[in-house]
Amino acid sequence: MSTETRLGRVLVTGGVRSGKSRYAEQLLAAEPAVTYVAAGPTYDDADWHDRIARHRERRPDGWTTVETGELAQAVASAGNAVLVDCLGTWLTRVVDEADLWEAPVADVEALVADRTAPLLAALGAAEHPVVVVTNEVGLGVVPGHRSGRLFRDLLGTLNQRVAEACDEVHLVVAGRVLRL
Repeated sequence: MSTETRLGRVLVTGGVRSGKSRYAEQLLAAEPAVTYVAAGPTYDDADWHDRIARHRERRPDGWTTVETGELAQAVASAGNAVLVDCLGTWLTRVVDEADLWEAPVADVEALVADRTAPLLAALGAAEHPVVVVTNEVGLGVVPGHRSGRLFRDLLGTLNQRVAEACDEVHLVVAGRVLRL
C-alpha cells in the first residue's frame, strides 16, 4: 500500500511577500504537468513587470502559463495540476473590468458572487490537484479609502467561499506554513 498522499484542492493564504506563491509552487513541484494561471490584471509598470519576471524564473520550464480572468474555465480545461495565483489580483481584475469601485456595495458583491460561482463549481469537479493562492486581508490597519475597504471585505468573503470548496487551507506567515 502506498503512503503517498494525493494533493487535492488547497487554498494558500498569507500576507504580501509572506512566501505563499513560492510555497504553492513547491506543493506542485512533483507534478508531471502544471498549468499556472496568472489571474490578475496587467499594468504598464516596471515594478509589476519585474515581479512577474521573478515569478516566471522560479517556475519549471515544463509548466504552462495561462493569463486569464476566466478561472473556472482554466481550472476545468487544464487536465493536469493547476496553480491559480492569485485571488486578490483576480478580484481586482473583475472589479476593474466592470468599473465598479464606486458602485453601491450590493452591486459589487453581486458581480463577485456571480463570477465566483463557476470557479467554485470547477473546484468541486476538479479531478486533478488545484492550488489557489490568495492574500489574507483584514489583519491590520483599516484602509483609509473606500476602495481599500471594499476590496478587503470582498476578498475576505471570497476567501471564505473558496476555502469551503477546498480540502485544505494553508496559512503562510514569514515563510512558515500553518495548516488550518
